[in-house]
This record gives sequence, C-alpha cells and structure tokens, in this order.
Amino acid sequence: MSQHNIEEEIEEIAGGEFEREPVPRSKLKSWKSFLGMYAGEHAAGTEFMIGPLFLTAGVSAFDLIVGLLIGNLLAVLSWRFLTAKIAVENRLTLYYQLEKICGKKLVTGYNLANGILFCFLAGSMITVSATAVGIPFDMEMPKLTDTMPNGMTWVIIVIVIGAVISLIASKGYDTVSKAANWMSPVIVLAFVACGVVALNQLGVKSFSDFWNIWGEGSEPFPGQLKYTFWHVVIWSWFANAAMHIGMSDLSVFRFAKKADSGWTTAAGMYVGHYMAWIAAALLYAVYLKSPEAQAFLSNGEAPPVAPGPLANNAIGIFGIIAVVLAGWTTANPTIYRAGLAFQAIIPKVSTFWVTIIAGTVATIAGLFPAFAMKLLGFVALYGFILAPFGAIIVFEHFFHKQAGIVKNYAEVASIKFNNSVFFAWAISFGLFYFISIQFNVFLSFVTLPAWLLCGILFLVFSKRFQKSFS
Repeated sequence: MSQHNIEEEIEEIAGGEFEREPVPRSKLKSWKSFLGMYAGEHAAGTEFMIGPLFLTAGVSAFDLIVGLLIGNLLAVLSWRFLTAKIAVENRLTLYYQLEKICGKKLVTGYNLANGILFCFLAGSMITVSATAVGIPFDMEMPKLTDTMPNGMTWVIIVIVIGAVISLIASKGYDTVSKAANWMSPVIVLAFVACGVVALNQLGVKSFSDFWNIWGEGSEPFPGQLKYTFWHVVIWSWFANAAMHIGMSDLSVFRFAKKADSGWTTAAGMYVGHYMAWIAAALLYAVYLKSPEAQAFLSNGEAPPVAPGPLANNAIGIFGIIAVVLAGWTTANPTIYRAGLAFQAIIPKVSTFWVTIIAGTVATIAGLFPAFAMKLLGFVALYGFILAPFGAIIVFEHFFHKQAGIVKNYAEVASIKFNNSVFFAWAISFGLFYFISIQFNVFLSFVTLPAWLLCGILFLVFSKRFQKSFS
C-alpha cells in the first residue's frame, strides 16, 4: 500500500473529509488500500503484552493455537458481514450514523467514554515503550501485580515518552502516518525474528516440541484468571469488539468499493493477533526458564511481563527498538483519536490542544502499570462498554422495516437525546455487568448477550415510544 493511502486511511479512521455526508463514488478505494493498514495496525504494541499474558493464564497448546484460529476468524466474519456491509450501504462515519439515530447529546456521552478509554489504551502502550527505554538505565521493571509506579526512574521515563508522543500526535497525522508506514514492516519483522530466536532458545526441533511449550496447560500465575479454550476463542473474537460489532470501523470501510474489503481484516488478525501473539508468548516462555523467573515462581509471585527485556533477550538492540516503535505507533493514533473524540464535545478547542489533553491523560494512565499488566481484562471491558452501541446501528439497519420503526429517528424527529437508545444500552450493560461481577463470569462471555439484548430492546422501545412520521 502506498504511503499516500496510509496517510488518507488513518485520517479517515478519525473522521475523514466527509464527516457529515456519504462518501462519493470518486473517493472509493479498492481492497488493497485496507490490507496494509490492518496488517500494520494489529501488529503493534498491544501484541507484546497480550501474548505473554496468555501464558500467565495457564492456557494449553490446543486452547491457544486452535482457539486463536477460531476466535480471529469470527472477528473477520464480523467485520465482513456486519461492519463492511453496513458501511458500503450507508457510507457514513460511526459518529454521524449514531447522531442520526441517538441524537447529538447522547453521542456526546459516547464520545466522552470513547475518548477516555482510548487514553487508557494509549497509556498502556506508553508503559510498553517505557519497559524498553528503561533498559539502559537499569530501571526496575513493573511486576504483573503492580498497580502504582515503582520508582522515580519509571515516572521520568513515562512522562518523557508521553510528552514526545503527545507532541507528535498534536502536529496532525501527516508525520505520524508517514512514520507508521515505514515502521510497521520493521515491527512485523521483529515479531518474526523474536519468534524464530525464541524457538531456538527453547530447543524446538519439531512441531511436537512447539506444541509442548504449552502442553496441557497449567495453573494460572498468582492473581491471574485461568483461561480455557472458550476464554481464548471469545476473548480473541471480542478483542476488537468496539471496532467490528461496535461499528467503529464504519468510518474506515465507508471508503470501500465493496463489502468484500472486509476480508482484508484477516491480515491484521492472522499477522498480528495470531503470529505476533504467539511469538510474544514464546519470548515469555524463554524468560520463564531463567533463574530470575524461577525465583519469582518459587516465592509464589508472578514473574514480570515487561516487553522490553523480553525482546532484548531475544534479538538485542533491535528488540528494544521494535518495542519502542510498537508502543509508539499504537499510542500515537490512539491519542489522536481520543483528541478527536474530545473535540466533538468541545469543538471550539483546537485539534492541537485537545490532543495535548488526551496525551496528558494517557501519560498519567501510563504511570500506572495496571493498565498494561491487566490488558486482557481492560480490552474485554472496553469492548463490553462500547460494542452495544454498534448493536443499535446493526439492528436498525437490518430490522427497522420488520419492526415498523422510523430509521434515523433522532434526525427525523429533531431530538437530541433518544431515550430508546439510552435505556437499551443502560439495561443491557447494567444487567450483564452485574452478572459478570456477582457470579464471577468472564466479561467477554457476556459481551455478545449484552450486544444482542441492547439491539432487541432498542427495537422494542423504539416501537413503543416513536411517534409516526408519514
């Protein structure tokens, strides 16, 4: 994919030039414009954390290898048959589509939640980069159970990284996207190299040796949740729930010539969420054999999951650089998106300053290692909160005629707050979050039921409370 296309595509994720009108046919793009973008975006900083965290959850070889295969396929199908299909039929951004249905005031609440969650995600990526930058300074790495900053060196490094990332993001996407275009292949290459070196360090000579790295699984590390086959399948399906069933990527696929462009998400899922996760897990498997890691385990503690030292142990300085770049290329667009979400709430504030605000929040979040060390749980929560809003769009798009409701009701009725949307989301979120907490149910297990209930309640409430417009 050309540099020019990368530049345009990432701007379009955040809104693009047709924020409040359908994309004209002259601006539509072929599937090739999406392939590189998804491969690059999903082989990034988060992958260095997620792979090792699967090992801390005690997964077996079958659970991990086959579970990820199926879960990522379900994600691709969600993008292709829901997100891409609706995007090419309506050709509107997520935010404008929601505004038409929900009303401007309700979308403001969505933007606030979206922006804050983006900041926390960016903060975890600043944490990832800090574990690499801290190596030359002999910095103490955060432990898996750490929630607070562990020293002044950590605080200074995180603040410096956060300031640099925020300033670059605030300059706009030209610089960021050009850099990302060059960095993405380097990061993918680093994951491949890390995986190959780790396999050699583990003495893997055959597929059975590779399988036995995880074997039948193990007990989870102290303080971690045990993952089974279904945990892996459902979690990997909904790791990007906000983007596919949550419809965030309507803003991207509205530029696609055909819904078949949705298949290009497989590049992200199987390069990033399959190869890269497993490669990162292999790095951690090597570390677990070290005397340092064994000492932690013998004391009943979970060994640290710090991407910088893990990559450095495998491929040296290239690994350190790759981790810094991976965290940087994930945090930068995430801060930029957060800034745009905030700008929708405070439109009179310039893009520069809303991005600086988002970067400051992200940097503060990055000081607390819990966001990165609990990334599996945070990503599940992120999808659980935002995905049901996508159900509103999906159910209205496919079922408004059968349900006999007015499409884009907020726009037609000139209302700023659609109660049917709010109560559908609030009831589905509240009910299933209560079930998750009260009965200790894995949050990703209730994401789909919450999504379905939200869509159904939206149709029921709309049928009951909408006024007719002839």
